[in-house]
Amino acid sequence: MKKFLIIGAGFSGAVVAEQLSKTPCEILVIDERSHIGGNCYTERDGNTGVMVHKYGPHIFNTDNKEVWDYIQQFCEMMPYVNRVKAEYNGNIYSLPINLHTINQFFGKTLNPNEAKEFIGTLGDKSIAEPKNFEEQALKFLGDDLYRAFFYGYTKKQWGCEPSELPASILKRLPVRFNYSDNYYASTYQGIPRDGYTAIFERMMDRPNIEIQLNKKFDQDFETSIYDHIFYTGPIDAFFDYKYGRLSYRTVYFERGEADGDYQGNAVINYSDPQVPFTRVHEHKHFTPWEQHEKTVFFKEYSKETGEEDVPYYPKRLTEDMQKLALYEEDVKKLTNYTFLGRLATYRYMDMHHVIGEALTQVKNYGVNNK
Repeated sequence: MKKFLIIGAGFSGAVVAEQLSKTPCEILVIDERSHIGGNCYTERDGNTGVMVHKYGPHIFNTDNKEVWDYIQQFCEMMPYVNRVKAEYNGNIYSLPINLHTINQFFGKTLNPNEAKEFIGTLGDKSIAEPKNFEEQALKFLGDDLYRAFFYGYTKKQWGCEPSELPASILKRLPVRFNYSDNYYASTYQGIPRDGYTAIFERMMDRPNIEIQLNKKFDQDFETSIYDHIFYTGPIDAFFDYKYGRLSYRTVYFERGEADGDYQGNAVINYSDPQVPFTRVHEHKHFTPWEQHEKTVFFKEYSKETGEEDVPYYPKRLTEDMQKLALYEEDVKKLTNYTFLGRLATYRYMDMHHVIGEALTQVKNYGVNNK
């Protein structure tokens, strides 16, 4: 009987474990945290009873029907539309930038075609091929919208000037020339009724899956007894940072509590650079099917990732990519290992990307379960 070791109990590890468990095998899943679920972990707030996304909001959205159908085996996915607002210069605006945002910001009543033409006049025509985030924004939006909604927020989020970031980051935030304020354009969107932790519990509730928490993987870990190892931790940590640490941004939260409704919306971004936090999320709005007299909210701050911090967003700066190339060459030399997930591949990945990749990797390994 084959034996598998899975390092990490987030979505990558959980999906691999669930799929492998359908075959005759023994599976050990380890995680250095005290809980399963990785950054998707949810729990009930002790004072308010609100379901809290401990590591920040997670709204499931995808165009991949296979992934959508797969995840719904383990939860009741409730319809949910993420409607993000932004505060700038004393006003509240709708995000992503849409027709309402444009008309409100510029004091106009443009229709879609007029708005397209108007925005076209704002862009910096001298930028032929944007080389960074700032040039990408200026080319398509112009200086006013860039300063209002992207410059301050981005600088706080990434801890550097937007001109130091790749242009590709801005492509995640489209501009719409209609009044749709749905933050995502994905076909399938929702939040699990019972939170995300329940999904992981159901996925890994198998007689041939053993879970060990507060268990750190390092080079002293006995691996020779396993036929294959699936690694979802940081790629640089696996090699004991021999080429240096890869850089990440991390976030931390300041908790607040109130009666009733604190801000009237799930997420409000704070675009002014002088406001120290990036956004405020009020978690009762992520479960509109529940009723709570009290509310809990979190101010979110961004900073560089220290040795004891949870890494969130890979920065992927030039020096990072040079180090990554060296680590990837070492991965190729390993046998019986599969590296997958956000940390092990040093890529920004949403939940549906992580799940889709894990399903594909298990199929590539030779397991094909429906």
